[in-house]
Amino acid sequence: MLVEIRWHGRGGQGGVTSAELLAKAAYLDGYKGVQAFPFFGAERRGAPVKAFTRISDREINVRCQIYEPDIVAVLDPDIIDLIDVCEGLKDDGIVIVNTPKAPSELDLRGHVYTFDGTGIALRHGLLVAGLPVVNTTMLGAFARATGLVKLETVQRVIMEKWPGKVGERNAEGAKEAYDSCTDQG
Repeated sequence: MLVEIRWHGRGGQGGVTSAELLAKAAYLDGYKGVQAFPFFGAERRGAPVKAFTRISDREINVRCQIYEPDIVAVLDPDIIDLIDVCEGLKDDGIVIVNTPKAPSELDLRGHVYTFDGTGIALRHGLLVAGLPVVNTTMLGAFARATGLVKLETVQRVIMEKWPGKVGERNAEGAKEAYDSCTDQG
């Protein structure tokens, strides 16, 4: 089993960190092969960014971008108007979007899940330079939508990355996103 995830966000939202933390959580949950890596265009805050994660029950030998993802995670819903985030998405693919909208309100193919990661980030004070950072909330929603990693493991890697109060707020944000993530079902 090989699961390929493509992350879409903007510089400064934590998409690259999300990809890396997911790989770490997957490894801790028993997957043998994990990869996480970014793809940058213009390297500046606010510019569109893609990142990738692969999770497998065996060693991974592929070393390229992901063109046909099983899962797409969208940290900034405005990117949907700029690029086709579902490009190459497998027929039974999952799309997880940070938006207060219901999945049925989005014109996306695949099995769509939504959660208000920005609202959660604001409520928990997950800000950098005054802007909400939704990477850890996305990890909570990812755990709920896919079942590939446990919420407890996600919270553990968050706490290891940011010990103390910052980690606690991020772990709480991930839990709220997990609890509020909904699909079109």
